[in-house]
Amino acid sequence: MSDLGTVAWPPALIKTERLVLREPEARDRAAFIELLASPEVHTYLGGPRPRDELERKTPEVPEQWPGSFVVELGGAMIGQILLRRATGHRRPAAAGKADLGYLFLPRAWGFGYAAEACAAALGWVAGALSGEPVVLTTQTANVGSMRLAAKLGFTEVERFEAWGAEQWLGMWSPATLSD
Repeated sequence: MSDLGTVAWPPALIKTERLVLREPEARDRAAFIELLASPEVHTYLGGPRPRDELERKTPEVPEQWPGSFVVELGGAMIGQILLRRATGHRRPAAAGKADLGYLFLPRAWGFGYAAEACAAALGWVAGALSGEPVVLTTQTANVGSMRLAAKLGFTEVERFEAWGAEQWLGMWSPATLSD
């Protein structure tokens, strides 16, 4: 999140059965460029960024800020989890809440890594920001993200039109896990 308040950053490594969530490092630069330049990854995100621009502008240690986790499998970056405050959000229901985003390289799709990594990040939020709800926005046409949101326990708050497509806003709350 762009404002984590008093939460210590970076957190200890978050380990799942197959993955590690950690702070970005210099060795991740090439994978970040691949992720941001991928037409497949950015199908529902406004299109990829030009690779030559990314090569010039990406810092040595990319995306190093509180709330940016690298998702690592077998020592290599396969994706990114983003947690930020939803500031200036188009929807009042999301404003000020923790906002979950994720990007995974196409070669990592279809193995359940996104669900595993996002569940671990939500577990971290539940511990670090006790009781705080998390929002997620995706295009309804993005079937994979809609399925992932449901699997993670996000419930629909509303649908709305933005960027020329129908969007879905869902909310997750750690309180609902014990209900």
